[in-house]
Amino acid sequence: MLYIVGTGAGSPAGMTGEAVSAIEHSSLIVGYSVYTGLLRPHFPEKEYFSTGMRQEKERVIFALEQAACGLEVALVCSGDAGVYGMASLAYELSESYPGIRIKVIPGVTAAMSGAALLGSPLTNDFAVISLSDLLTPREVIEKRLEGAAMGDFAIVLYNPMSKKRTDELRNACDIILRHRSPDTPCGIAVNIGREGESCGILTLGELKDAVVDMFTTVFVGSSATRVIGGRLVTPRGYKL
Repeated sequence: MLYIVGTGAGSPAGMTGEAVSAIEHSSLIVGYSVYTGLLRPHFPEKEYFSTGMRQEKERVIFALEQAACGLEVALVCSGDAGVYGMASLAYELSESYPGIRIKVIPGVTAAMSGAALLGSPLTNDFAVISLSDLLTPREVIEKRLEGAAMGDFAIVLYNPMSKKRTDELRNACDIILRHRSPDTPCGIAVNIGREGESCGILTLGELKDAVVDMFTTVFVGSSATRVIGGRLVTPRGYKL
C-alpha cells in the first residue's frame, strides 16, 4: 500500500487526523529531506528514505518499489500532495507497478494556512500560480498571471523567489499592475506553521520591490480586498 500524504507545514498540529493515521500505519516514510526532517521528531520509530531537491522521480520510484514488495509506505509532501506535490507523478509512474494500491491523503496547503494567518483573503474566487519555471515554461506562467489579473481573481503565488530566480516576483507584479491598482492590498506569509512563522500586509506597489524566499507564500488581493482591523479580507459579497 502506498499512501501519498500531504503533511501541511510538517507539524502534527497542522496535519489532518487522516494524515497522522496514514503515517502511523506506514513502516517506511519517503520524502524530500527537509520534510522528513520535520517528521522525524514526531515519528522517531519509523524508517526513513530521503533525497534532495529535484530528485522527485527517484523518491517516487523507490516508494513504489517498496510498496510492491508489500510494505506500507507513506510518500510525504508538504502542504497537499495534489497541489504541486507528488500525487500526479506517483500515479503516472504507477503504471509500471500494476496491482499497487494508492491512496492520496489530503493536507492543508500554504494557500489555506497562509490565508488564515493573514485573515480571510480567499473568501471569493481565487487563483493559485507557481512562479517556478523549472517544470512550467515562463511564457505559460505569464499567460496565467495575465488571465488571473484580468479576471480580478485574488491570487496566491507559490515559489515567488529563490537564490537563482530573483526577478520572478517583480515581473509577476508588473503583469498584475496592468489590471490592478498599486494600492491593492497584498500579504506575505513566511515559514507557515514552522519556527519563525510571520506574516505582513503591504500594497501591490510595495510587493514589487519585496525580497522574499521559497518559504514565502504571496497573496495579491482582488479589487474587492480590504484591510479590516489589520487583517487582509476579501468580502464574500453578503449585503450588510
